Amino acid sequence: MTERPELSGKVALITGASRGIGYGVAEALVARGDRVCITGRGEDALKEAVEKLGADRVIGVVGKAHDLDHQAAAVERTMEAFGRVDFLVNNAGTNPVFGPIADLDLDVARKVFETNVISALGFAQKTWHAWQKDNGGAIVNIASVAGLSASPFIGAYGVSKAAMINLTQQLAHEYAPRVRVNAIAPAVVKTKFATALYEGREAEAAAAYPLGRLGVPSDIGGAAAFLTSTQSDWITGQTLVVDGGIFLNAGVG
Repeated sequence: MTERPELSGKVALITGASRGIGYGVAEALVARGDRVCITGRGEDALKEAVEKLGADRVIGVVGKAHDLDHQAAAVERTMEAFGRVDFLVNNAGTNPVFGPIADLDLDVARKVFETNVISALGFAQKTWHAWQKDNGGAIVNIASVAGLSASPFIGAYGVSKAAMINLTQQLAHEYAPRVRVNAIAPAVVKTKFATALYEGREAEAAAAYPLGRLGVPSDIGGAAAFLTSTQSDWITGQTLVVDGGIFLNAGVG
């Protein structure tokens, strides 16, 4: 049995972390000794994730990220269980449509923004007032390379991630010097959320990447661990692109 690392004394709240990127982030932070609260919509999936990560250091709070009561409950449970919330990782997101933005149902667009942007702001406000305002910490927003350029067929998602990148800058300016706020912009990561972008054609999709593969959740977990560590103490308001080099191909015919 692998020996558990010593507790770091730090606590993280990670949204949308029962699987995929959020789970990868949780794994990385638990591996260095943090205690973690993860959230997710599915009770069974969340319970399974907590058990795999280690119920001695991880708790789960079920709910939808955009729900204000859920946001409050997640922060309150984290404070009750661990007495602090040093790090917030806003990972919860949605992309329910695939097609031209010109034909997008505006109610769907509102749902995308509510989940991807407004919920991140809500969690950031609540962790600020619960702990970070007086004690410091760090926030990491999971954005996307879709927020850095035009993103055909996932336009609403891309626009929401561009908004999240700007939200990162706004919060970094306002929360300084107590709290550092940064974002990560992944390219395609092999998760259930992104299967439509590579399913049945993974080799073809991976061939476009200079590093020769798609991302995996641990790639983003490592980046999030860095941005919530003392090694990044002089970094705030930045967006770290984690893309396997795909942007190097821009402009190449």
